[in-house]
Amino acid sequence: MSVVKINVLTVPAEQRETLEKRFASRAHAVENSDGFEWFELLRPVEGTDTYLVYTRWRDEESFQAWMEGPMKSAHQGTGTGAGDGEERPKPAASGSTLWSFEVVQQAAPKNA
Repeated sequence: MSVVKINVLTVPAEQRETLEKRFASRAHAVENSDGFEWFELLRPVEGTDTYLVYTRWRDEESFQAWMEGPMKSAHQGTGTGAGDGEERPKPAASGSTLWSFEVVQQAAPKNA
């Protein structure tokens, strides 16, 4: 079954809008990756400054291929990020942790 990767981002209140705009501007950056199944950016509602970036992949190898290819390029500014001579923007998150899970069971609405 699939694997789930959840990037746990600590985002100060003054950086929330910046983070959300950056994710919106990179829309579709992962969707064409082999093995990619799902993405969600989850905003905290109350009591925390933690955003969750949920991605689901066919297998660990698909996720690692994306990490070493498109994701690495985008975060180093060699892809569609900052151009030559442009200063890279400061990260919106002040901390990041990656959680990994295997999907053991799943369910969908009966009429879906």
